[in-house]
Order: sequence, then structure tokens, then C-alpha cells
Amino acid sequence: MTRPADGQHGILVLSCVDAPGIVHAVSGLLVQEKCTIVESHQFDSLSSGMFYMRVEFKHVDGAPLDLPALRESFAETAQRFAMNWRLADAAERQRVVIMVSQYAHCLNDLLFRNSVGELNLDVVAVVSNHPTLQSTADFYGVPFTHIPVTRETKAEAEAALLDIVRSEGVELVILARYMQILSDDLCRQLGGRAINIHHSMLPSFKGARPYHQAHARGVKFIGATAHYVTADLDEGPIIEQEMLRVDHSSSPEQLAARGREAETRALAHAVRWHTENRVIIHENRTVVFE
Repeated sequence: MTRPADGQHGILVLSCVDAPGIVHAVSGLLVQEKCTIVESHQFDSLSSGMFYMRVEFKHVDGAPLDLPALRESFAETAQRFAMNWRLADAAERQRVVIMVSQYAHCLNDLLFRNSVGELNLDVVAVVSNHPTLQSTADFYGVPFTHIPVTRETKAEAEAALLDIVRSEGVELVILARYMQILSDDLCRQLGGRAINIHHSMLPSFKGARPYHQAHARGVKFIGATAHYVTADLDEGPIIEQEMLRVDHSSSPEQLAARGREAETRALAHAVRWHTENRVIIHENRTVVFE
């Protein structure tokens, strides 16, 4: 991806206990480093007492940013306020693995959006427990790895996935309708860098054929939730949700089609916001600066 026309942009994301002077310290440091703020969001949580901020900035004359030097300069401020923080290049492509089973809609949507520039991903591999969707990965020129999973081979399969994550420097794992439950240990190792998608009818309609269950109950809304993966199944910090109205005339197949639409939209939004450094996790919640 080319640099923005006005030069390289940096992104600073931080969270800490709220205190006087945080915004002044951040903006003052950027002025000192001859940078100007392009976009700024902040949130002061009255319930938790936490402060959250995302600042996008550039050098005043459009010159390249020296990000290592900026990180060194900011370290003292971060320590003074006991911040959790990260400083990134806005144009940097995150290295991603997409995991999928046999449903193609989320995988195809992500790869298409990435191919036309809506997402800024370097998809290093599509990993699946079935060979079904290799043709989709091949169409977009993405390496496909088939890792079969059974109850007896689950540990070996997860070890093979982690080998890919480590060897390829993967920063984000996307479960694009990957129909296997990850072990608690793998969830911990991927903490804060794995995103899952599921229909938002959970926990009402668990198990097989959820849209048939929903049809039988006459639901009026269906949707999808994109969230970070944790050891608590489908209960990780929520990033995005999509809801669509349906009515009595919808068949189970039509509900499923609408559900696929919600799933692709919610997952794409979550992935974009994560890779643009717009999401901050605090305990089991997220702050999302859209």
C-alpha cells in the first residue's frame, strides 16, 4: 500500500488510570517532535476510572517518521502515567492467518475486501480442517494449509497452527467460521490477537441448525457478533455486532442467508478496526474508536 499523499502517518494508542495532564503530555510531546495531529479520539470511563486515547499524527512537513525514536521519547511519559500503549505505522500491513472450515462466505468476503484495498492485511495463509475451500484461497493467490483435526490429533493440529504463527510472524488470527473449539492453552497464547465470529442468537440457539431453531421460535431479529477469542467459549470481549430484522415470511434458508450477511459485515468491521489500531481491550470489554 502506498503512503498517504501527505506523508507517513503514525498511530499512538494508550490506556491508563485517568489523571490530569494526559492529553497535554501527549500533544506536547508530538509538538516537541515536530508532529501534527491528524485525528484524535479519547474516552474517559466514569465506571472504571480508565482513560483511553487514539491519536493519528504526521510530521509537520510530511517527512518520514522515526518511529523507534518516537517510542523512546514517549517512554518516559508512558511510565509516568503507567500507560499500556503502542505506537504503529498507519500504513503497515498486519500479517494474518485466516482459519476456516467449510463455510466460504466470511473467507471470501475478507479476501475480496483485502484485494480491493478495503482492508490492509498481509494474509500469509488460509488454514482449514477441511480441503474444501482451497480453490477460494488459490483464486486470491493465498497459501492454503490443510490441518485435519480429530479428538485424537487436536494437540498436534494446534501445534502445527502455532508453528505457522511463529514462523510467519503472524499478528492476527481470524476465525472465519472455523468450526473447531480452540483449547484453553491456545486461547491464552493467542490472547488479544485472535478474532472469532458467531451468530448473535447465542446462547438461545446452541448446537446444530441454529437458524432452523430460530425459525421455529419466530425470531424478529438475527445477527452476528465478532469478538476476541478467550478460553470462555464465545464470551470474549465484543468488538462489533450486526443485527438485521426478519419476519414470519422468512424461511430457515432465508434466515441463514441474512445471517451470513450479518456475519461478513461484523467480521470485516472488527478486523479493520483491529488492524487500524482502533480497539483497546480492558478486562472483558473493548473501547472501539471507529
